[in-house]
Amino acid sequence: MATKQIISRTLTGIRRCSLTRLAILFVLSLFVGGIGTNTSGQVPARSPEVQTDPVAPDPTPSPSPADETAGDDTPPKKPKRGTLIFAPIPITSPAFGSGLILGAGYVFKLNPKDKTSPVSSIGLAGAFTSNGSRGLVLGGKLHFSENKYQASIGIGKGRANYNFFGVGRIPGSEPVSVLIKQSGAFFFGEFMRNFGKDIFIGPRYQYRKLTASLGGEETPGGFVIPAIDLKSTTAAIGFHVQRDTTDNSFYPTKGSTFNFTGDFFAKPLGSNRNYQTYKASYNGYHTVGKGQVLAYRGMACSVTDRTPFFDLCLFGGSDLRGYTTGENQNHRMFATQVEYRKELPYRLGLVGFAGVGGVARHWDKFRFDELLPAAGVGLRFKLDKTNHINYRIDLGFGRNGHTLSLSVTEAF
Repeated sequence: MATKQIISRTLTGIRRCSLTRLAILFVLSLFVGGIGTNTSGQVPARSPEVQTDPVAPDPTPSPSPADETAGDDTPPKKPKRGTLIFAPIPITSPAFGSGLILGAGYVFKLNPKDKTSPVSSIGLAGAFTSNGSRGLVLGGKLHFSENKYQASIGIGKGRANYNFFGVGRIPGSEPVSVLIKQSGAFFFGEFMRNFGKDIFIGPRYQYRKLTASLGGEETPGGFVIPAIDLKSTTAAIGFHVQRDTTDNSFYPTKGSTFNFTGDFFAKPLGSNRNYQTYKASYNGYHTVGKGQVLAYRGMACSVTDRTPFFDLCLFGGSDLRGYTTGENQNHRMFATQVEYRKELPYRLGLVGFAGVGGVARHWDKFRFDELLPAAGVGLRFKLDKTNHINYRIDLGFGRNGHTLSLSVTEAF
């Protein structure tokens, strides 16, 4: 799915559970790639020209297409170059209150004559909530040269006021949080080349400049922001390996995607810390009946010991729905889930999902009684029939409560 699940978690301008991140998720859901077939923007064939011979005309010429349509003055309709998507997304979360994301995207063919490349996309999203959080993100992803190359870029700025729940919370325990105020800006770029029918490999770069402070009194024995993170700059060079055999980036019905990324934050690049982050995911899709798809996903995240609090592996969101993003986080994380998708008449659809995952300090520290199961149901409304882009509403239930999430495109 052209790295929707990986990139959308690394373009973290302010905080991975902040409003800016939600705006990023909307933008990236629009430019994560495109379908493998050209369903819009094709150049129509020219109408045949009528040739005449003024010297020796045929006394009984057969009627031509031009003769049959001579009385029709209606010009032929020009096919659409692309599709505009507009979506207001209400949001509510214990982390940063209630608010709204206003997003717009354009899905199009970069070169209408290129029949191999998937569609490209650009998107703009702004987000705000009742607690003063704000975010604005612009991004795009382009496919070109007969699908030989693809490029992604994102830039954003904002501020977020959110509840931080610490690191290594024991599942089932009462959540204890502290208010953090964070602001800053980010830039992200990635360029990938095809090295085979379905494999893309390429470098990536990200830069963030952030400030953070506690929004209230310190909790006794609670979290204290390290001095190095009060005003921080993070810069990283990384790589991305992807294999994608799906038939549609927005609503796959068959095939699979594999993504692996590594990002290396280093002082020579301008970062005030040296640390590394790694993520891997695999999504599979199978058609099990008319308008029915069985989708499944597994992912893993690992970061080094000196990783700042805002770049830890975060449980929740799409992995898994049913948990507030940020309530459970640590240096290691895994999540698995399966989802049944059913298309209904009138652009509607239903889904049911279930999964399990967990977080821990090290891979050998996971415990069975501390795993985080989740299950839920969702409703879909098709915003764009051509590319099958859905507006989704999911109600998820986890070990600590429930979440209601709204977004554009599928969770994975």
